[in-house]
Amino acid sequence: MIVVGGGGAGMAAAIEAADSNVSVALIEADEKLGGSTALSGGVYYAADTSVQKERSVVDSVDAMFEYYMTLNQYRVDASLARTLCENAGAGLEWLIEMGVNFPADKLYSSGVESVPRGHSAAGMGAEIAEVLDREVSKRDIDVVLMSRLTALVVDPETGRVSGVRIGDDVITAGAVVLATGGFGANPYLLNKYYPDAASQADKAWYIGSEHCVGDGLTLGESAGADIVGFNRGLLLTTPNFKKELEVFVPGWLVYVNREGRRFINEMAEYAVMSGVIKAQTGGSCFAIFDDESRKSAKPNKQYEDAFAAGVISLNWVAEEIETQLKTGKVIQGATLFELEQRCGVRPGSLSATLTRYNEDIEDGQDSMFFKDHTEMKPVNKPPFYAVEIFPAIVCLTSTGLRINRQTQVLDTRDDVIRGLYAAGETTGDVLGERYIGGGNSIANAIVFGRIAGQQAAQEAGRNN
Repeated sequence: MIVVGGGGAGMAAAIEAADSNVSVALIEADEKLGGSTALSGGVYYAADTSVQKERSVVDSVDAMFEYYMTLNQYRVDASLARTLCENAGAGLEWLIEMGVNFPADKLYSSGVESVPRGHSAAGMGAEIAEVLDREVSKRDIDVVLMSRLTALVVDPETGRVSGVRIGDDVITAGAVVLATGGFGANPYLLNKYYPDAASQADKAWYIGSEHCVGDGLTLGESAGADIVGFNRGLLLTTPNFKKELEVFVPGWLVYVNREGRRFINEMAEYAVMSGVIKAQTGGSCFAIFDDESRKSAKPNKQYEDAFAAGVISLNWVAEEIETQLKTGKVIQGATLFELEQRCGVRPGSLSATLTRYNEDIEDGQDSMFFKDHTEMKPVNKPPFYAVEIFPAIVCLTSTGLRINRQTQVLDTRDDVIRGLYAAGETTGDVLGERYIGGGNSIANAIVFGRIAGQQAAQEAGRNN
């Protein structure tokens, strides 16, 4: 059998297939395995795990499923969501057995749930990719790098996928798994399938692998596959200072919409932040702060050493704010009224909003959105500043091939396309309009990658 794509889902599929005693070829467009998984933060979302139990966290598959479906307003395939929830824990233990370290003290609530389900790999996504790569190398798996498919081979009489074409070469197989990732690096497909991301124009940029150009969608569609999950994915917010991912957003920022009102706890998880900001007038908001905060802005202690060493870049530090003042991305006003005029915020609104905010600081509580009051700083020392915040960083795309619980690709009539399977970001209707929490993407890749490897191996065995 053939696995197309060497990210988390593809490597998981290849490993499981090889362990089923099937000859496996793993084809990857990049010069190395890892894909977007290697570039990620390495969080894995799961319930009822050994790591949770080590922390005495009581959780269940049923609770995770209820949260998953509720946050997505039941706009995902319930059978696929249930499959993910039922198998995420086993996928985590599988990674742990292979050597990935998920420290118990790094377990956290990565979404808006009350139970911590975000399992952070000590070495981030690079560690998960390295462990999977090592396991691939232990097995008799033919790894073909720097190769991109040009077509699937489909039997004209039966409609069964029987191999792949790379240039003029045809490789036959008993089954094919498409695990090519998403299409975040393809502007055309972003416009076609993820217009919310494409609408950000030059403000948008993609943090995944440059090789994620949607091959799986175009290949699957050529074999008759149905495409589902229109306009879904995960956008992260950005001040658009530079094309680098912000790892820390400080609690002293005050987010207001164009009516000059706060609308969210500024420290809310990214799982919901971009959607809430997009819903505001204009599809963006402004981060407000004063001169005292500007002068004292420094890295969070957690990132202080890495920032000093030049390992990471931060937006909300005095040096960067000063730089962006000169570019005009940080807007300055001598008074709040002047700041309102320059931002296009309703006149007179900021004063009322910030008066209440400052009073809450004196009272020791955020009476509106219950932000940790120890992170709050008064906004009362002129000049005042504003930065427009956009939901514009494309983290992942969630439009993809329709699959069933066995990861078989389905056509527009929901009939199985024999010999064709898909997993991870290449699939649709698993990840919804709301990202349920950090780790949803990697859990999706590992769970359905493993299932695809097992199921495709069975069909390959029957067809050979």
